[in-house]
Amino acid sequence: MEEAKGVVKHVLLAKFKDDTTPEKIEQLIKGYANLVNLIPPMKAFHWGKDVSIENLHQGFTHVFESTFESTQGIAEYIAHPAHVEFANLFLPSLDKVIVFDYKPTIVRC
Repeated sequence: MEEAKGVVKHVLLAKFKDDTTPEKIEQLIKGYANLVNLIPPMKAFHWGKDVSIENLHQGFTHVFESTFESTQGIAEYIAHPAHVEFANLFLPSLDKVIVFDYKPTIVRC
């Protein structure tokens, strides 16, 4: 196994508040996705809804994954004015959140 060089993943698990409408969630997701166009260290963005049959999601409904070239890139992203502005809109709509950053490990068999 080897750690991927340079690449860092930033994963956010979210449970939206019960009163957050589907339209509001869609608007927030579009805003989150647009950050990749505004913040140079952010190289890619993916998101999805829980579809697991195991029912181990603990109430989390959405996952958001961003790719950066380094942990320094994540630090630049977090401090970037576009991220700060978006976070001020996004976080109040969440009931629960987990953020996890990691360097992917490549498994060679």
